[in-house]
Amino acid sequence: MFRLTSLALLIGSASTCALAQDASLTLPASTISAESEVPAEGTRLDLDKPAEAGSRLNLTPRENPASVAVADRATMERIGARTFQDAANALPGVNASAPPGWGGYVSYRGLNGAQIAQLFNGINLQYGAAARPVGAWIYDRVELLGGPSSFLNGSGAVGGSLNMVTRLADRSEDRVEGRISYGRYDTLETAFGINQALNEGDGPRHYARLDYSRTGSNGYIDRQENNAGNLAFSLLSDFNERLSHTLAIEYLEEQEDSPYWGSPVLRPLSGELHIDRHDRFANYNVEDGRYEQRTRWLRSITEYRFDDATRLRNTFYHYNGQRDYRNLEVYRYTADNSAVLRSGGYRQRHDQEVNGNRLELTRQDQLFGLPSDWAFGLDYNRNQQTNYPLSIGGTFDTVTPGNYQPGHFLDIPGMAAPRRKGRSTWTDTRSAFVENRTRLSERLALVSALRYDHLDFEVRDHVVGTGLERRWDALTGRLGLVYDLSESLSLYSQFSTSAEPPGGTLTSASIAQVRDMDLSSGRQIEAGSKFDFLDGRGSATAAVYRIVRKNISVPSSTLANVTEQAGQQTSTGVELAASFKITPQLLAAGNFAWVRAEYNEFNESVAGVVYSREGKTPVNIPERTANLWLTWDFAPGWQVGADARYVASVYADTANSMWVPSYTLYGLSMSHDLDRHTKVSARLRNLTDQVYARFIHQSNTQYYLGEPRSLEVAVDWRF
Repeated sequence: MFRLTSLALLIGSASTCALAQDASLTLPASTISAESEVPAEGTRLDLDKPAEAGSRLNLTPRENPASVAVADRATMERIGARTFQDAANALPGVNASAPPGWGGYVSYRGLNGAQIAQLFNGINLQYGAAARPVGAWIYDRVELLGGPSSFLNGSGAVGGSLNMVTRLADRSEDRVEGRISYGRYDTLETAFGINQALNEGDGPRHYARLDYSRTGSNGYIDRQENNAGNLAFSLLSDFNERLSHTLAIEYLEEQEDSPYWGSPVLRPLSGELHIDRHDRFANYNVEDGRYEQRTRWLRSITEYRFDDATRLRNTFYHYNGQRDYRNLEVYRYTADNSAVLRSGGYRQRHDQEVNGNRLELTRQDQLFGLPSDWAFGLDYNRNQQTNYPLSIGGTFDTVTPGNYQPGHFLDIPGMAAPRRKGRSTWTDTRSAFVENRTRLSERLALVSALRYDHLDFEVRDHVVGTGLERRWDALTGRLGLVYDLSESLSLYSQFSTSAEPPGGTLTSASIAQVRDMDLSSGRQIEAGSKFDFLDGRGSATAAVYRIVRKNISVPSSTLANVTEQAGQQTSTGVELAASFKITPQLLAAGNFAWVRAEYNEFNESVAGVVYSREGKTPVNIPERTANLWLTWDFAPGWQVGADARYVASVYADTANSMWVPSYTLYGLSMSHDLDRHTKVSARLRNLTDQVYARFIHQSNTQYYLGEPRSLEVAVDWRF
């Protein structure tokens, strides 16, 4: 870690301890856009191009008093992102993974789970399992907004918001693009995309885009196979100079056979946790374990421009998702580590539907004679979910590692029972919001936002026939200042607040979790800087922050799917990022994040005994993360690259008595342009074949191991 950090600090020595991020990444508190005459030479950082992330006011990164990071399409291609989670992990401070049962797990700024809002095109499904990482082909970019952002995305975003944005039809040139890649474990991706103008001449103009990708892999864990298909279609219609409409449809199917639920940790369960490396690729799930999901999105986006200063945008959206699990999920070694006890038979179905409409009006005007931009909006959505659970908690069998029959799901006693409803929830959210940016002088701007959310919630337990209705009101906002010291250097500060539903999310909440609980609250103070240096050869950002979260729910250390109440948690941290063109051919980029997260008020009950967790760090929160990339265009049409990622150790329990080791991953890549349309590339991941845990199951104490060393080759083309 010392060598990695030192190298990054030397590369960014022209900035204030700034590490570097990929040139096409938006650095913390800034959006970097990719503009290069020759793509192989890298991208130029631009802090003065308007960015959607972080505001509805069309602000540039330099104008926005917030930490904003974006991994755009050029970034995803440069770092070899296969899923949107790969892209998210390239952003400062993010540690994302996808253990079964958690779907899209993200930790950021000392918070995790439901405290990080995960959105699709700005829409929050309020359910983390909906964010499983699938092929990145249909995505245009991944956006990150740091800190409490309820003012922008609604309740639940105390740590930040991660937004996955899909590709849409555009008015640029017609083009056809595609990709074929093959890697270790028979990992295959085939993808293509078409953007096409449908007509020419006067009158209405129409543009269409179609993207499709198919991914499949035998998996690096025994018997784990995954196949997924992603389809996206959009139609952009310009009816006249003022009125346009976009229809967007996305559909996903995914199936994973015998999902890997983690590797059991050797006993004793204390101190630094380890696994048996000889059993590294073992899968203790049953032979016919399964995860499936089918999702569809529909969006209807209408935009009307009254004049150059006033625009209206209306978005109707519909989502439908169905997810099925049937697995044997819990594995523990016997006291002498000679055998593994398998338990936790679980069958589950989730049916979820979300319908909503968002209306936004933006206006450039004046306030008391000062230039002032406004955004007003209304949002309504209904989020409905029903689950069909069946859980068998007792031990199923005891097996000898390396010599066992996995068995079948119906071998688990009781799992043949008919499917029946367990619990249904309905969440109606009505919101009104306003944002403003007023220039107090040529150098100083005041940026503010206010949002009101009214939540009507109903939960019904179909098993016992009881139900509950609750209502909450939340008022959140932010207030920030941006001061331009020069054209290339700006300083900012902001104060923002958030509100969070009981238990973190309402879609899967039980009656006990919401009966007597109020909304959790959060607040953040943040300050930072964004600047260019060395005549524009480099750009960097720096941010410091402190988040205070009150009246919160914490997952139990010993009981699965159980939460306990805590009084307060704080996160104090620093994020640094930069990109620097050392020479016209050599680019260095990366980021570094440090956070100190701790409980201030939390008394946890374990087996009837109460323990104080004051000063303890939450589970699965790394204190430090860092990324570093070097790319060298050593000859026309040829590029080589090296990268490194560091993640600090994380605790496995709230007592901080168990932890998982830190890890550093290295990678190499090479690409060659066969002609102006075709590129071939090769990428080696996890060069040293590091054995590492991307996630530790808290109540089960199981490693979720990351990918071993693998080689991937690909062909990309564009016409």
